[in-house]
Amino acid sequence: MKYIDEYRNGAIARGLAAEIARRATRPWVLMEICGGQTHTLMRFGIDEMLPAGIEMVHGPGCPVCVTSLETIDKAIEIASRPNVTLVSYGDMLRVPGSRTDLFHVRANGGDVRIVYSPTEALKIARANPDRNVVFFAVGFETTAPANAMAVWLAKREGLHNFSMLASHVLVPPAMRALLSSPRNRVQGFIGPGHVCTVMGYHEYEELIREFRVPIVVGGFEPVDLLEAILMLVTQLEQGRAEVENQYVRSVSYEGNLPAQKILSEVFEVCDRKWRGIGGIPESGLNIRAAYADFDADKIFQTETLTADESPDCISAEVLQGLKKPVDCAAFGVRCTPENPLGAPMVSSEGACAAYYRYRRHAVAEPGGR
Repeated sequence: MKYIDEYRNGAIARGLAAEIARRATRPWVLMEICGGQTHTLMRFGIDEMLPAGIEMVHGPGCPVCVTSLETIDKAIEIASRPNVTLVSYGDMLRVPGSRTDLFHVRANGGDVRIVYSPTEALKIARANPDRNVVFFAVGFETTAPANAMAVWLAKREGLHNFSMLASHVLVPPAMRALLSSPRNRVQGFIGPGHVCTVMGYHEYEELIREFRVPIVVGGFEPVDLLEAILMLVTQLEQGRAEVENQYVRSVSYEGNLPAQKILSEVFEVCDRKWRGIGGIPESGLNIRAAYADFDADKIFQTETLTADESPDCISAEVLQGLKKPVDCAAFGVRCTPENPLGAPMVSSEGACAAYYRYRRHAVAEPGGR
């Protein structure tokens, strides 16, 4: 396809890889934030094109993966109630809660439906006025405006059989948490292109000032990622730390201002627990009090649920770039897409799912990384 093929051009990709090898004089550890970027790296073998000293580690940019165990359990508890229709994206059905998942709730008679946009959830609510329709909303800043618009429309229409279980998370606070960790290995970031399409990239400048780590906003095709890696390596080799934008065809400095406006109208910043990582201050979005009539957490009084993670899952270390999926003893054996121990094996953007699909027979390094 026009405008896609050029970003998958083998000659251009090889040329960028050669230039990275020419400029890199020392080892560097780089992290791609977004799970979509991780899958491109694995699918096209980009990490294997890089010189030995450039290591790619995988960040927490998979919204399904970082949705807390407690939130999954809340969705399961709500979906198990009579007269409730829980609506979700398909990835969420197989994400394990502490005891079961939404797929099994549906198999046992629960009304759990898959949709591809929040507007579909509104249609279901309009068509079923006798049922409580709950949209399970997860995601980063990318999907938050559309979900905010669904709540805004529900209030405007007086659609009181519709509510939202909101579990949105924000990228910059997660990056701050990673950089603040004494175990941090990351020396440069490929920023999340889709998030920055909505939010712009001005908010990353504070991270640059605080941590002196370069960030390059990157796209999702092979040439995008190789160019972003080249830009990072160039900055690191020159001793610079700046925010640069490789994904210029989609991302602007200020972002999508109308999308940001509806987001701030419906949501407010809150502390959020990330699955496997723990609590990160001011890293989430909650529904504002003005829209509390559409907040499933309050309607179904699930705010106090707590749960513990499986001790066999190392997803927390994978999401922080400390280990690779193949370093996990359960990978591909006790943890598969059909029987996952953790969310990164289920999600279409999860690092474990990417390794299972493209590097299933890779050998773990002794003792991990």
